[in-house]
Amino acid sequence: MSLLTYTVTLNETGESYRCAGSRSVLEGMEALGKKGIPVGCRNGGCGVCKVQVLEGQYVRRVMSREHVSEAEEAEGYVLSCRIKPTSDLRIAVLGNMKKSVCRTIEPANSSPLSST
Repeated sequence: MSLLTYTVTLNETGESYRCAGSRSVLEGMEALGKKGIPVGCRNGGCGVCKVQVLEGQYVRRVMSREHVSEAEEAEGYVLSCRIKPTSDLRIAVLGNMKKSVCRTIEPANSSPLSST
């Protein structure tokens, strides 16, 4: 079990969070407290938590090839429930996860309730 923690930065929003090396990147993301982060099976079989690691190192566990092909993996695509950081990471969120992460970011001068 790793006692080290690493910074994981979300490319789309610039937000970052600390993730223990003993936890999956998805578990760390859940600790952000954002509502609507899609979580599926947590075992690499559903593909809901697919991300692309843009920078950094990690260890990975078995992932379904139905959701991450060998070619995608070579480009940094992984399931966040199946990787643990071994350095700081910068990740791009994809699909439903991207919609959930990015919709909670509102420009400072706008209100979702305002009308014209």
